[in-house]
Amino acid sequence: MTDAPDTPLFDADTAAEVTRRRAVGDLRRGLPVVITGDGRAIAALAAENAEAAMLGALERLSGARPALVVTSRRAATLTIDPQGARFTAIALPKHLSDEEVRALADPSLDLAYPLRGPFAPARLAAPGLAETALALCRTAELLPAALVADGTSEILAAAARTQGVTVVDRGLAQGQPSGTAEGLTMVARAKLPLEGAEDARIVAFRPGDGGREHLAVVIGEPPRDAPVLVRIHSECFTGDFLASLKCDCGDQLRGAIRALGEAGSGVLLYLAQEGRGIGLVAKLKAYALQDQGFDTVDANLRLGFETDERDFGPAAAMLKALGYGQVRLMTNNPDKVEALAACGIEVAERVPHRMADNPHNVAYLKAKRERTGHFT
Repeated sequence: MTDAPDTPLFDADTAAEVTRRRAVGDLRRGLPVVITGDGRAIAALAAENAEAAMLGALERLSGARPALVVTSRRAATLTIDPQGARFTAIALPKHLSDEEVRALADPSLDLAYPLRGPFAPARLAAPGLAETALALCRTAELLPAALVADGTSEILAAAARTQGVTVVDRGLAQGQPSGTAEGLTMVARAKLPLEGAEDARIVAFRPGDGGREHLAVVIGEPPRDAPVLVRIHSECFTGDFLASLKCDCGDQLRGAIRALGEAGSGVLLYLAQEGRGIGLVAKLKAYALQDQGFDTVDANLRLGFETDERDFGPAAAMLKALGYGQVRLMTNNPDKVEALAACGIEVAERVPHRMADNPHNVAYLKAKRERTGHFT
């Protein structure tokens, strides 16, 4: 048996990133984490995953009754005056079950739990740390809602370490969302004949933070000395694989492959950013809200997300790695044009890419045109 190494395994930056990833993973598993900063600390638990056992563990860890921190938009829906521009802390009545706590955080369950409250705001000794907890929830592709309990930094952090709870510093916790362009590496490539484009190959890129891989489908031999035809497509499980009629994503994906094949060459970038960057489960919750009458924009906002949480930096990084600096971009989304240009990719032309609508997605497409500026 060898002695433990005298020197640290990682440098400070790597160790910080390891801890941040562990905190994100713990929140997804329904485990508490401790966030420290400015001499204070909070114990935090993602509200979406709050189970009775972990609620009790959170209270024992901190020695205090946790508060529910939600976005100010969510607080307004619950008829609680927002305490700030971004988030509000709510005092949790003791009689609430874990199921009711989860429902408080989830707007898609409002009709199932119509009679709630009244609720009172809670005062937090470390509001900045609570905001960090919401940021970590977003990174974990969970609803931006967390149960938090205040504590003293030294006491709470020491208790967390003895109980095996991850402790992360606030400055380290506010890193990039998962799957960004930082450290993007080409990890695999292979031929992949496709319907509509048989001369194709696929290239996988892995983000430096270990997030899910982004993919590039290169069709033919696109020129490197002239603008190449490119389509950026964010993954959509329901549209791409189940042929959902609620959106036009599946049609756009297959239509882009056909168009690139007919053009003789081009690149399709497939980004691992489901649901405009909020994740598949949150997207399904947004669908439930759309069933209640909210459009695609208001559904995202009601869940506590921005209208579009995507990062198109990985698309630019993939193009550069493949050797393409000029593109003819197939898109109806002006944000994609601006994002590529900001990352150093010249957009020589915007090529319209619109599919026919159907009775199930006509309102969705109308909202994209009227509320997010998509071209017709």
